[in-house]
Amino acid sequence: MSVIEKLGLLALHRMDPERAHDLSLRALERGMVPLHGGPVTSDRLRVTLAGMTLPNPIGLAAGYDKNGRVIAPLMRSGFGFIEIGAATPRPQPGNPKPRLFRLTGDQAIINRFGFNNEGARVIGRRLAARPAGIPVGLNLGANKDSADRAEDFAQVLTQAGASADFVTVNVSSPNTEQLRDLQGAEALAALLDRVLVARDGLARRVPVFVKIAPDLTDAEIAQIAAVVRNARLDGIIATNTTLSRDGITGPHRTEAGGLSGRPLFQRSTRVLALLHRETQGTVPLIGVGGISSVQDVWDKLRAGASAVQIYSAMIYQGLSLAPRLAQALDDRLAQDRITLPELTGSGAGDWI
Repeated sequence: MSVIEKLGLLALHRMDPERAHDLSLRALERGMVPLHGGPVTSDRLRVTLAGMTLPNPIGLAAGYDKNGRVIAPLMRSGFGFIEIGAATPRPQPGNPKPRLFRLTGDQAIINRFGFNNEGARVIGRRLAARPAGIPVGLNLGANKDSADRAEDFAQVLTQAGASADFVTVNVSSPNTEQLRDLQGAEALAALLDRVLVARDGLARRVPVFVKIAPDLTDAEIAQIAAVVRNARLDGIIATNTTLSRDGITGPHRTEAGGLSGRPLFQRSTRVLALLHRETQGTVPLIGVGGISSVQDVWDKLRAGASAVQIYSAMIYQGLSLAPRLAQALDDRLAQDRITLPELTGSGAGDWI
């Protein structure tokens, strides 16, 4: 991490977290943030995921660039792929502020944003205008006051999905009431059917992933795996934020919302390993939750991930974390003389 980045993080951490988040986006928009210049890549790091070629398996999770404001600079920040959103059919302000809390001692954050965004049409136009480069995905959400959440996902896909390289059905945010109910086997199967029908209406085939919660029983994970395999979905992202506060010591631990960051690592990685077992390695998995070091990346890959996504750790380690992780992973792959496909799932049993 450069001196400039360290000073920038110190300044941001003196501000209200949501104000700091918005200021970081403004700095990227205005070209004030030093960027890596493109993805870190090598023959060892390149991987194919759901038909997409990723220059490296380190991605940016949805939630940072909710409205697609800084797609171009993020594409030059060292990531192998990025995901924006969540987008809903209609714009919505989200939940009342304050709704973002740092737990510095725990290297975690709690958020209850509630899908605040400018709406699918605006975000779709920004997606369509992006430069060529790494794959860019769109996280699909539902409006808080919607009477038909499944229809909302289909609408966002229809309005903006054709401009994305992949889309993610987000049924796991804890900040929209009853949204997680859609993870039940019957509800999820019906939802995915409607989304895939909408996908078939696009001019081209866009890979569809589903993002699940970490707060699921083993039986629920098995049911989701069966639904995904039956629907022939392109992949699963595991996991979203957790409602658990186990082991959290920070003063904001009682705040409502989803917890992300370092404390989520063990829980989310076990879910990943269970999914790898239940899908028998036939469904591509993206590992998310608590990644802050190359060892964490390594463990997610061994648990079954073909690629990973980061977000919360950047609040504490800066945007340069992505290229640092990718370069460190490349070095370790060379040192251990192993390929990414060989690594994926090789240690899943250690987490179950």
